[in-house]
Amino acid sequence: GMAGALEPHMETLRRELRAPDPAVLSVLLALIAVAITILLWRFVQGRRSGRRAVLLLGLCDAGKTLLFARLLTGKYRDTQTSITDSSAVYRVSSDKSTNVTLIDLPGHESLRLQFLERFKAAARAIVFVVDSVAFQREVKDVAEFLYQVLVDSTVLKNAPALLIACNKQDVTMAKSAKLIQQQLEKELNTLRVTRSAAPTSLDAMGGPAQLGKKGKDFDFSQLPMKVEFVECSARGSKGEEGDADFEGLEKWLAKVA
Repeated sequence: GMAGALEPHMETLRRELRAPDPAVLSVLLALIAVAITILLWRFVQGRRSGRRAVLLLGLCDAGKTLLFARLLTGKYRDTQTSITDSSAVYRVSSDKSTNVTLIDLPGHESLRLQFLERFKAAARAIVFVVDSVAFQREVKDVAEFLYQVLVDSTVLKNAPALLIACNKQDVTMAKSAKLIQQQLEKELNTLRVTRSAAPTSLDAMGGPAQLGKKGKDFDFSQLPMKVEFVECSARGSKGEEGDADFEGLEKWLAKVA
């Protein structure tokens, strides 16, 4: 009975589908396009919100582990060179329900790339910690490691926000964030030239050898991710007794969380 009652309607629908009304068809196509757009947007958002990690990278003795401890507990503690990763949930002070996973990665030359390999796909943001006091001496090593991070194909594709944290600003010999940015741009430009002249077109990490824009001197604005610089001090001007001085870093973390 029910099937019989539906039959005339089904017949009408079959006729409509055989000879579709152009207006109906365009509405249907528009609806399909909207549905696909929404699904794609959700997919992209889902992938981004699935990346909850903020990686702390940098050379040995840049102060990553102390920064990590200070952000989580506020307290000073003696640290030694890390040989493995440490991770913990960091809650953004302005909104206790918003959090990210901070992951402190070893800075030792023989370990840092394998740890980056392990965690890079989960990175929502990267804090690259620089020792502002030893910077002049270490500039080539800092640029080398940063270059390896920036040409990594996963990092380029996901484009996590990048903060260069110029640490140890409590020491009078510390270089300013502005100078560190200028020197790094110069060094990365040199590295880019020498790397693209190398016989192999691919970098060791599997990323493209080209960094920034072809035919132009490198600067950070050419990268697919947003790059910012802050000055900070994990030790703080009062040393072990006082608080750390990293308001800029905390603001940035609240923004990317």
